[in-house]
Amino acid sequence: MRFSIMQGRLVPPSDGLFQSFPRDRWRDEFALAAEAGLVGIEWIYDAHGEDVNPIATDAGLDAVQALAAQTGVAVRSLCADWFMDRPLLRATPQEVQERLDRLRWLLGRCRLAGIERVVLPFVDISRIESEADRDAVVAMLEAVVPALEETGVEAHLETDLAPAGFAALLARLPHPLIKVNYDSGNSASHGYDPAEEFAAYGERVGSVHIKDRVRGGGTVPLGEGDADFAALFPELARIGFARDLVLQVARPADGEEVAWARQNCAFVRARAAGATT
Repeated sequence: MRFSIMQGRLVPPSDGLFQSFPRDRWRDEFALAAEAGLVGIEWIYDAHGEDVNPIATDAGLDAVQALAAQTGVAVRSLCADWFMDRPLLRATPQEVQERLDRLRWLLGRCRLAGIERVVLPFVDISRIESEADRDAVVAMLEAVVPALEETGVEAHLETDLAPAGFAALLARLPHPLIKVNYDSGNSASHGYDPAEEFAAYGERVGSVHIKDRVRGGGTVPLGEGDADFAALFPELARIGFARDLVLQVARPADGEEVAWARQNCAFVRARAAGATT
């Protein structure tokens, strides 16, 4: 079992934001991740850090790849929170085209960085609420399929749709480079059953965010919410999931991030072992 971590979770919050690109300390996280026994960092591309994000320049990519080589901590995935700040849904036609162009550009930068997958959030302000929203998502993703094919980068959809609704959406998007990002905390917050979710679309799951949330509420430390880890890990084993699990857990006190990451890895390993024995 291999663990990565969401960028910014190994240093105190940047500008008081719970999740954002750590503008001043992104370099530090590579050594901290290695110290915590993690194999990777899920990069964040957002509006907060876009003007200094190294993924945007060739010199920046060289710096990222050098740190990855020095520490053995890879960057294989990217969380495109820029599309939380500038949603693809409920935008004007001009905004949609500009944002799809940004997505195409981002996919190209990911290819150069060796990033294999981009998580596209359709939650909170970007959530899919209606049949018109579903039609719009299908049309937008179909429009970027050529960029997916050109770069070989996967698009992973993070939604809060119920199992049947998500499966129906995926049936309209059968391309093998379009997959599911499964978030254990988001599913718990909606009261979804992992067995039902994986029965509906498990073969499309390409990445997993590990966190815990209270049903109808926010993120809490692992084991203190309603995430059903005992049901989740057998489902991951059943589909043969072999990629890294990305920790997106509640934050600890400032300065305790490395120890907290180790503790959370141990928690997940223990729950996974208990679920499969």
